[in-house]
Amino acid sequence: MPRNDQVTRQWFLMQQLEQSHGATLQELAASLPEDFSCHPRTIRRDLEALEAAHIPLVTERRNGRTRWRLMDGYRHVLPLALSPTELMALVFSRDLLKPLEGTEIKASLDSALNKAAAALPAEGTRYLEQLRSHFSVGLGAHKTYHQHKQTVDQLYRAINQTRTVQMRYYTASRDRTGRREVDPYHLWYTDGGLYLIGHCHLRQEVRMFAVDRIRALALTNRPCQMPLDFDLDAYVKDALVVMRGTPIEVELLFDKPTSAWVKGRQWHPSQKTTERKDGRLVMSIRAADTRELVGWVLHFGSGVRVISPAPFRDKVHAEARKICEQV
Repeated sequence: MPRNDQVTRQWFLMQQLEQSHGATLQELAASLPEDFSCHPRTIRRDLEALEAAHIPLVTERRNGRTRWRLMDGYRHVLPLALSPTELMALVFSRDLLKPLEGTEIKASLDSALNKAAAALPAEGTRYLEQLRSHFSVGLGAHKTYHQHKQTVDQLYRAINQTRTVQMRYYTASRDRTGRREVDPYHLWYTDGGLYLIGHCHLRQEVRMFAVDRIRALALTNRPCQMPLDFDLDAYVKDALVVMRGTPIEVELLFDKPTSAWVKGRQWHPSQKTTERKDGRLVMSIRAADTRELVGWVLHFGSGVRVISPAPFRDKVHAEARKICEQV
């Protein structure tokens, strides 16, 4: 059996023990996912391995049967009443914010996670490192913000202190840098990029700004306030990722090989999928009609066809022709 299966199974066992007042070897074996089913003797060896990692397990006899459980009060000995697996998962999440390395936000997170890691016994820490060798986080394409540390920290303070900011901002679509005054509402990290959402005094509406395109930033002494009825989820719901625009209903047909890759993934909150008997997949989404949406469809290559609407299908065809002409 692969070593990573053993470590993952032990993780499941710890979760089960945290949620119960004790269980027999047979009950623990039955609680495991089907992929990790095994004999109670194997469960015993796993529990002994956890004991060796200083996880405080105890046994007791009830009605002639031996039950295993966590030591009373252990869950509540640690700060915030975190259980061992919750602490390990928290420490494990450090990798998710690697792109913000060097910023105040990341430094604060690292400090908190270091305190959480310090709450684990030495053997438990070694067990966590062993788990890391079997599970890791791949971030995919993303921007890094070490060189934007001062900007991110200033935005964090401006939001916290509810102060308007002045900035020089590069607009990619116009290839121009201009001055803006913005009431900062929220820093939003999505799809590998960090964005400032706030009220733009120039456009007199809420806008989204890529943090890495802010060329200069200064906090003013003027107070500002986010409207009580502002809803971040509602603001970004129509964007496929970050580009906002007029939403349209798009229906796509994926061939069988591409469907195997597409199905089971959450591409957009509005998506609805129907699998055909021949293995093809029909997907409908409601998203902003932008170049971002066109590029997303094209990245499936010849494995997708736009069923509707016709104007959007024409946009995809036109962009595909441009690509062919430049090859």
